[in-house]
Amino acid sequence: MIKSSLRVAYKQYSIVPKELMLYNRIAVLRSERSLSRQALAQAVSVNTQTIGFLERGDYTPSLELAFKISRFFKLPVEAVFSPDPFRPLSEQVYMMEKKEA
Repeated sequence: MIKSSLRVAYKQYSIVPKELMLYNRIAVLRSERSLSRQALAQAVSVNTQTIGFLERGDYTPSLELAFKISRFFKLPVEAVFSPDPFRPLSEQVYMMEKKEA
């Protein structure tokens, strides 16, 4: 029983070394929309724990799951996932304002 659930879980995400980590904005996007982990998990057909693992960076999503999550939020995949850490939004806005001045 445990082996079969691990096989199913492995299809959704996999453990990766830190240098290959895929960063994400899932927690921020959920928070902006007042969405629970459970609701997002149901919408993309995964276990609630999977969303937690992804948000914490414990696992990297499969390509299929990354696209499902991006489609759910109606954003391009690169707005949700990145191989580099995301800069804080306030920093991005401040840099844009500084360039315009």
